[in-house]
Amino acid sequence: MSYKSYPGARGLLPPAFCPKNHGARTLAQMREKPTGLDRYIFLNGLKGRDPALFYDLLLHNMPEMIPILYTPTVGDACVNYSSIWRRAEGLYVSIHDKGRIEEVLRNWPCGAADARIAVVTDGSRILGLGDLGANGLPIAIGKLDLYIAGAGIRPRSTVPICLDLGTNTERYLNDPLYLGARQKRPNDKDMEEFMDEFMAAMSKVFPDLLVQFEDFSTDNAFKYLGRYRNTHRVFNDDIQGTGSVVLSGFLNAARIASAASGKPLKEHRILFFGAGSAGIGVAKQLLSFFKLQGVSEEDATKQIWTVDSKGLVVADRPGLQEHKKFFARTDYTGPALTNLLDIIDYVKPTALLGLSTIKGAFTQPVVEKMTALNERPIVFPLSNPVNMCEVTFQDAVEWLVSKGKVVFASGSPYKPVEFEGTKYEPGQGNNMYIFPALGLGAILSKAIHVTDSMVEQASIALANSLTPEEIAEGLVYPRLERIREVSAIVAGRVVRAAQKDGVDRNPVLRELSDDTLLELIKSKMWAPSNKSKL
Repeated sequence: MSYKSYPGARGLLPPAFCPKNHGARTLAQMREKPTGLDRYIFLNGLKGRDPALFYDLLLHNMPEMIPILYTPTVGDACVNYSSIWRRAEGLYVSIHDKGRIEEVLRNWPCGAADARIAVVTDGSRILGLGDLGANGLPIAIGKLDLYIAGAGIRPRSTVPICLDLGTNTERYLNDPLYLGARQKRPNDKDMEEFMDEFMAAMSKVFPDLLVQFEDFSTDNAFKYLGRYRNTHRVFNDDIQGTGSVVLSGFLNAARIASAASGKPLKEHRILFFGAGSAGIGVAKQLLSFFKLQGVSEEDATKQIWTVDSKGLVVADRPGLQEHKKFFARTDYTGPALTNLLDIIDYVKPTALLGLSTIKGAFTQPVVEKMTALNERPIVFPLSNPVNMCEVTFQDAVEWLVSKGKVVFASGSPYKPVEFEGTKYEPGQGNNMYIFPALGLGAILSKAIHVTDSMVEQASIALANSLTPEEIAEGLVYPRLERIREVSAIVAGRVVRAAQKDGVDRNPVLRELSDDTLLELIKSKMWAPSNKSKL
């Protein structure tokens, strides 16, 4: 192919220009960048000047590019965003816009008619990095790139939004380059008024929009999900998406562990190290695991223990936060248990899940203790980014007693490990397996709300989407290369759940067989070569 294939381009393109070669050239340029942040900046620039090439490369190189565009590298991008900012990429709605938020939303350049999905953050708890304020916008941008790559949501229909409500981080307040409002965060009353105006304006300006809340502080994550979930099209990925993807991996991990131990699935005992919004959200989702085994919710709650910075969470602890009370133990009356090894000795868990953002919290003695208690212990260090993960895959496999017996899934990506002549492939509990398909199913069904059943069915569909080869190799999640195939399957179950719950508003889909629905979903997925309007 040459310039002759591009009418009017003679002299503007090199004579032997070839788009395929240019893609390879662009990848080589990216790979030459010395750091992950440099590669992020390079890809960000590419998306601005040639979005078709950017998305084509993303679709064909997801395992390599997703860790750059999202976790772990997006954490570095957020921390440094005020320094690396090049161009307008999303919508900022400031606390100073209170009273005219609708006017601000109408300035979105892509217009309201095409908008289908927004990721909204207030920057108050970005990954495990804390309050980054207005620097949190890349987390919304990265999540929407995953919607596009993983579920074929059309780029023009995505709206990244950062609610600039100030920050309590002095570093940014004192940074002359900081992009956000130079003030502390508002009190509860002012934020509630802001959020009510924002959500009302969103419904008016973007009537067909699904809103995903992202990386709000723990208390506010639960508060605003509860406040709006029954009145708006909204869900919270940290609470529902993380819980759903972990439930899916746990379903498969529990089958592996129970096959090795001979114990029934309903006898699993789960210990959560970390009791923030993600930890409690995942714990609540895992109640479904026990319910699927015929266990009542009351009895299922007894199979889950939670640990925070003060130790085992018990009901009689003074000043216990509201969101921690659901799983607070009433059956422990001894002295406070603060050491993880002592807690494991007491609980005797079959599964240890980390959502603490404490690097290295699962030490060698901890992993060895889990291995001593279980033939195939389940260890899921789920904290992001990598530098805040509770244990690396290499350590989990190689520590002597474990000898590769650990059933492992992390929140961040790890490479396979060879140990004593055997290659071990890690599972990644990547929310990308859930939220893009959940959003796709909600959009296609025109669901007026995102129900618990829609989230649960997404999880079960993901768990059942592994190929026979993936199952034989002991994987608990499908390989990322199959993400669009998996997303279509998951989205189909989300549509059916919306129909069963009576929240769908697309009657055409109700008449389709499951196979026809699956093919329709696949046909609606956007790609640079498929301009289907979703």
